[in-house]
Amino acid sequence: MTPTDGTTAAGATLGEVGEFGLLDDLLARVPATPAVSIGPGDDGAVFLVSGSAVVSTDMLVEGVHFKRDWSEAIDIGRKSIAVNASDIEAMGARPVAVVIGLGAPAQTPVQWMRGFMDGVLDEAERAGLALVGGDTTAARDITICVTVIGETDGLAPVRRAGAQPGQLVAFAGRLGWAAAGLTTLQRGFRSPRAAVAAQRSPEVPYGQGRLAAESGASAMIDVSDGLRADLGHIAAASGVVIDIDSSLVPVDEPLRVVGQATGIDPLRFALSGGEDQALAATFDEGFVPAGWTVIGRVLPLGEDGAAHVLVDGEVPEDPEGWVHFRG
Repeated sequence: MTPTDGTTAAGATLGEVGEFGLLDDLLARVPATPAVSIGPGDDGAVFLVSGSAVVSTDMLVEGVHFKRDWSEAIDIGRKSIAVNASDIEAMGARPVAVVIGLGAPAQTPVQWMRGFMDGVLDEAERAGLALVGGDTTAARDITICVTVIGETDGLAPVRRAGAQPGQLVAFAGRLGWAAAGLTTLQRGFRSPRAAVAAQRSPEVPYGQGRLAAESGASAMIDVSDGLRADLGHIAAASGVVIDIDSSLVPVDEPLRVVGQATGIDPLRFALSGGEDQALAATFDEGFVPAGWTVIGRVLPLGEDGAAHVLVDGEVPEDPEGWVHFRG
């Protein structure tokens, strides 16, 4: 199944070309970058970082984080990078390098893997990442493990703890689009296309995490499980209450369209929907940078001493967002 020019036949499967044939095929397109002195091909990669190194790992499992009948291979490749690079952005760091562990069934077409790699390289370029290595193995379902390394360039990392009463809460990116897209796909539809595309591969506001750090953000997180749920992590880590002003939360057109079609309040997508990989942070008043939208305020703990996320001064009754392992 391998032609004489060294490329892999378009109709081949992973079982037919083997691990090293696959790697030769995929890594031939990985670009070199000045920061990487030793890239894929050795037992380890060598690259340079400035300041402290920041590392984050995410896993994506077929049937849990994506479905191949909903998403093209290129979408899954993009999403694999985006969900992890956003964690580096949320620390106020700059993404530098990425390694990928990939498990797949032997019958997976090499052509699918090529599409996946197209998505990986495309999103890595957007994020400013260099692919420096990884691993492959046989697996029952496609399983992807991505580790991204970032650098702080001398600035202190922005953690979830640090929000102070009186500060403003703001976000960068999009809210609720991926959740609206998931609801659309679950009902067997493919429109509105913008919402479906957002579910297949999010648009990370690259560079905004670094800008937030330079602007003095006191706490930050990426919105992967839902705005309320993720702001809840900041509230708990900082020992504060966060109050979202729903009139300030944008309800974009795709959310309104899906809400009208399904009877779901579109604001719920924005408040509780995850996977958009937006960024949420707290700032002193007057220091919210361009590209960020103020949606609330940090308050001191109440008489009960509990950290809450309020909406318009009250604790909503509907679920906050996605929770892993919850039935």
